[in-house]
Amino acid sequence: MGFDLDGTLLETAPDIANALNHALKLAGLPSFAFEEVRPMIGGGAKRLLVRALADRHGSTVPDDVIDPLYAELLNHYAANIAVESFAFDGLLPALDALADQGITLGVATNKLESLARSLLDEIGLADRFACVIGGDTLGTANAKPKPDMLHELERRCGGGPTAFVGDSIYDTSAARAAGQPCVAVSFGYRSEPIEDLRADAVIDHFDQLVPVLATL
Repeated sequence: MGFDLDGTLLETAPDIANALNHALKLAGLPSFAFEEVRPMIGGGAKRLLVRALADRHGSTVPDDVIDPLYAELLNHYAANIAVESFAFDGLLPALDALADQGITLGVATNKLESLARSLLDEIGLADRFACVIGGDTLGTANAKPKPDMLHELERRCGGGPTAFVGDSIYDTSAARAAGQPCVAVSFGYRSEPIEDLRADAVIDHFDQLVPVLATL
């Protein structure tokens, strides 16, 4: 089965917000508070930067402005990737329970694969997952909400019935397109009401995950 990363497995918004604000400062723009950034996360770091720049400029920002700031954001984030990030409560026991049932686990995230692997390694979770598929692994044109990443995760995890756990419309849309049941976590990053995700089930804590998966 598969998991999204940011806002699903890990609370990463503080470190992402710090990297975003670093880029905005270089552009001479006001920063965002941590809680303002949380609902903006989803779809990858470049999409986040575009949203933030559009908000601060009040208009679309040209690529020749975005691209150098995106590089600065990534560099800052890579150097400070797990300063304030941590696993959500109950995650480790849930992963243990799934592993005890012989379920192969993988990650499919729109974060760049190299950053996703670095983050999981820093947090101490890298050995929990058989595969990590990033937003660039199959080419950015095939990132979520397209189903390609989830199909590839299913293949790399050995095939068979697969479910996906995520926090955003990108995750639930990709799961539906891939024909996989999807569990949404209510504590993640999204700008829309949880009902709009149209997940097969919603959990408020990871201690609910295993019982909910049994019903799916």
